[in-house]
Amino acid sequence: MAPSAERLVNPAKERLRDGGVALGLPVRLSRSGDIARIAKATGHDFLFIDCQHSLFNLETIGHITQAALDSGVAPLVRVRGIDDPDVSLLLDNGVMGIVYPDINTPAHARKAVDVCKFAPLGKRSVSGGYPHFDYRSVPLSVSTPQLNDGSLLVCMIETFEGLENVEAIAAIEGVDVIHLGSNDLLANMGKPGQFDDPALLTAQDRVIAACRKHGKWAGCGGNRDPQRQLEIIRKGYQFITTQSDIGLLSAAASHWTSAIRAGLES
Repeated sequence: MAPSAERLVNPAKERLRDGGVALGLPVRLSRSGDIARIAKATGHDFLFIDCQHSLFNLETIGHITQAALDSGVAPLVRVRGIDDPDVSLLLDNGVMGIVYPDINTPAHARKAVDVCKFAPLGKRSVSGGYPHFDYRSVPLSVSTPQLNDGSLLVCMIETFEGLENVEAIAAIEGVDVIHLGSNDLLANMGKPGQFDDPALLTAQDRVIAACRKHGKWAGCGGNRDPQRQLEIIRKGYQFITTQSDIGLLSAAASHWTSAIRAGLES
């Protein structure tokens, strides 16, 4: 269901509010809005357009975003960092959530809120003719509260410093999701790829406890094993990135060609 002027709907946020699990498709390879339709058809609630690790231009993101809005999938963008200059521009042009990597301090989280949220929560600049409302003329007294409420602000915990400050980060008003970046946190711990390490399990527990205390949703990414993802969901995590478009395409293509090669050899 596309957003309307009557009530702006973020499918991922609605799923979270209902106590469910919002599943996101990390987008690194696709440059067409068709990826939004595939995400919807495969049971995803949001796109996780990854500008931290992939090359996207703004117009491409805009086209993907428009398709996502029409498909009933929330377009989210992981930006390059806390100082990324394009955040407000992305939000003005249809993006329904920003994912900030490497949030290490409450000051980082406060800055993220200032950029992403309109007053009184933040300091985001006001525009008009938002694509979220199909460019209709909607009074700012209606549009800005709905855009604040309908967007998702996701802060990633990926370092020792961020983990040590997670309780204070989760306490910042305007932050919606605390997202544990498993790969980077393990690398920061000197344990890359060790997803069963007790230190990571302890970190998972600490993040979920901080989220519960401060009324945030807990998210997790980087761990691409479905069974481990189920385990962390059972701990109470609700915001999950499944597998990237690159990973899904590579796995399916490899499975297909391996089956043919094996058949030929037999």
